[in-house]
Amino acid sequence: MSAPQTITLIVDGEENKVTTGTTGAEFFADRRDVVVMRVDGELRDLDRPLPEGASVESVTISSPDGLNVLRHSTAHVMAQAVQQLRPDAKLGIGPYIKDGFYFDFDVEEPFTPEDLKTLEKMMLKIVNQNQKFARRVVTEDEAREAMADEPYKLILLGLKSDAEEAGEGASVEVGAGEITIYDNVDRKSGDTIWCDLCRGPHLPNTKLISNAFALTRSAAAYWLGSEKNKQLQRIYGTAWPTKEDLKAYQERLAEAERRDHRKLGAELDLFSFPDELGSGLPVFHPKGGIIRRTMEDYSRQRHEAAGYEFVYTPHITKGHLYEISGHLDWYKEGMFPAMHIDETRDPETWDVVKPGQDYYLKPMNCPMHNLIFRSRGRSYRELPLRLFEFGSVYRYEKSGVVHGLTRVRGMTQDDAHIYCTREQMKDELTTTLNFVLDLLKDYGLEDFYLELSTKDPEKFVGSDEAWEEATRTLAEVAEASGLELVPDPGGAAFYGPKISVQARDAIGRTWQMSTIQLDFNLPERFELEYQAADGSRQRPVMIHRALFGSVERFMGVLIEHYAGSFPAWLAPVQVVAVPVADAFNDYVSDVVAKLRAQGIRAEADLGSDRFPKKIRTASKEKIPFVLIAGGEDAEAGAVSFRFRDGSQDNGVPVDEAVQRIVAAVRNREDQP
Repeated sequence: MSAPQTITLIVDGEENKVTTGTTGAEFFADRRDVVVMRVDGELRDLDRPLPEGASVESVTISSPDGLNVLRHSTAHVMAQAVQQLRPDAKLGIGPYIKDGFYFDFDVEEPFTPEDLKTLEKMMLKIVNQNQKFARRVVTEDEAREAMADEPYKLILLGLKSDAEEAGEGASVEVGAGEITIYDNVDRKSGDTIWCDLCRGPHLPNTKLISNAFALTRSAAAYWLGSEKNKQLQRIYGTAWPTKEDLKAYQERLAEAERRDHRKLGAELDLFSFPDELGSGLPVFHPKGGIIRRTMEDYSRQRHEAAGYEFVYTPHITKGHLYEISGHLDWYKEGMFPAMHIDETRDPETWDVVKPGQDYYLKPMNCPMHNLIFRSRGRSYRELPLRLFEFGSVYRYEKSGVVHGLTRVRGMTQDDAHIYCTREQMKDELTTTLNFVLDLLKDYGLEDFYLELSTKDPEKFVGSDEAWEEATRTLAEVAEASGLELVPDPGGAAFYGPKISVQARDAIGRTWQMSTIQLDFNLPERFELEYQAADGSRQRPVMIHRALFGSVERFMGVLIEHYAGSFPAWLAPVQVVAVPVADAFNDYVSDVVAKLRAQGIRAEADLGSDRFPKKIRTASKEKIPFVLIAGGEDAEAGAVSFRFRDGSQDNGVPVDEAVQRIVAAVRNREDQP
């Protein structure tokens, strides 16, 4: 009898020899945390044989890929439970998403909260049955036979060649390569209990899901994300490696809900969205207006000191401007519809005497800044030229996407466009990135990484050579910053690659903040020129830079970052003076007058509420500094500080208290 043949492969960077036919499950048998494997870059189930010469990586359940597989497997278990609860339910798609999963179903009645509780119990039974996820390769005819009672799966099979473009989540079911079905197999009997069309991979068994999952909500959703299709019912859930991980996630969600800027915006009387104005169009109330003005004023000061020049441009323009820039070709779906105006007709025949023109609300400021650059001849001595504007722009976001201040239809961008020579561009990009990071730190954000968005091969203008040079330059600048750099393939705008500054807030969530884009194409399209030192005419390089992104969105992020407790320099009311009794009203009013004379936003609470309630009101309104004055304070010419954390500093002379508050505000400190 011949000896078993062996094959050689690389596993986690080390050479290994194994018997032909050895599966990943057998190789990683002593690694309980390994749930799938990556073979030559492709995720595969552990029960598949290891191929000769392959490069194999173990994928643990806590890794990003492992979490995705866990969540997708849990979605299958949920779908199995749904069809047990409602045998008439037809399966849609069930992909993993950030921190969880969903599955769509065609059912007669929407799911109720009680249904979700019942489904969780049914899922736990399935998990404890330790069913095996078994991959089965099938032909299209076999797949159609197996899915004969699932009309949406049959649609997906018809879309197989275009699954990536068919709609949201479709690629988890079918795509390039083999068609596969995953059977949920009873380990004792070997019977298939449930199956679904799916690309996989999956966990080896349901037991690995454990009890660390939860169904979070249900909602209506259009099939494949298109409003042209039927509306289905979607159930969302989450799954984690351990109960502790699940609990931590739920606590993060609860904290995020407490920090929701929409809720705090109403409680603190900062802004609102009147129905009469329309979706995504906020109005800022006086207190919100103070925060916004303070944010903008400080930004203006910093920009002026950094050599930026301020410009102003209109809110609407002829459509031809965006034909030149290319936005009407590449961005029209994100623009509000045209206004056709200035048409003149003969009053008798109604014939057009003078054709009208299409005007658009501007979605971005860069084409108008190009017109400013082009308005006269430019010399190399003027470069770099840094133009800056708080420019209002309008974008037609779909109603389902609009979200508080963080996704609006009318916004103000702190928009800058820098024109420089090719020789200057790397230094200018470095200076710009450092300026952006320093200014974000001044607003209280400290934890950053960078994302490099590169060309979308289906959506770009300009030559490959120009894109390669721009991308290489941005990558060098990003790497020199010392920050983590994460690739974003295909995420660039049509005119050039970009660096995005990603900031983590106080509870660890990531927000995209500033963007810096390098553009060789719009200067070409607008025929921008400057006279070089040798007298020749040269094209400038254009750098697009939005620091806040939009003022509205940045304010929403700061509200959630600070949970509404703004640092003193940004707070709409910086000081409230509270008398212990009415007899000290005049005394605290004099203290407030001294603070206001120094530019401090101070108020005296002289209302009829009792003293303890006034203190609670100041706390609820998240006032940075509360000054208290009673008999002993008045006799000593002093006040007592009460801070947000409940601590106090008593008997502080009034002039010293004023100086401490003024210094704290001017130095952007929280404690005077």
